[in-house]
Amino acid sequence: MAKIILITHQKGGVGKSTLAFNLAQSFSQSCSVAIVDLDPQGSLAQLESIVKNIEIYSYAINEEKVNAIEADFIFIDTPPYLTNHLSWLVNLADLIIIPTKAGVLDLMAIQATASYMYEEKVVDKCLIVLNMVKPNTTLTLDILVELEKLKEIDIAKNYISDLVIFTRSVLNQGVNRHLKAKKQIEQLSEEILLRLL
Repeated sequence: MAKIILITHQKGGVGKSTLAFNLAQSFSQSCSVAIVDLDPQGSLAQLESIVKNIEIYSYAINEEKVNAIEADFIFIDTPPYLTNHLSWLVNLADLIIIPTKAGVLDLMAIQATASYMYEEKVVDKCLIVLNMVKPNTTLTLDILVELEKLKEIDIAKNYISDLVIFTRSVLNQGVNRHLKAKKQIEQLSEEILLRLL
């Protein structure tokens, strides 16, 4: 049975789709992988004709269709708001990744997502991932201190930097040509796998 990894946050602009794509690319090196794009913008669904090693499904999907997907791992990308689909998704998921930028507004927005996870009693499945981290700033440390106050929600040890290669990765079939980006995705993938085992 597939392991389902939900990537969600009620705030837009935190890199959910790009992170979902790069993690799926990383996992696809040794496993069968599918992406379900539930965002009505359909950013990832538009890649269906470009991406060869990952099955991509559009946002018109329900729990029964997700369960019918044959893959080792299914990454589900959600829209930038708390949708009415989220309840069955968080309960279906084996892991819920909450990507966030290291910013004050992002920290404020994550409270609503965290509150929802507490209400659904799924905080034990949640993992906050710092994404698009700016180099050489103390703000990241300040944000980490504040995120630690979200009791019972783990914070990933590995983070993703704010590198242009991540933005271009959807056209380049991932980040394999850039050593720093590749290493970050591989380390985060390994951390995620260890949580799922």
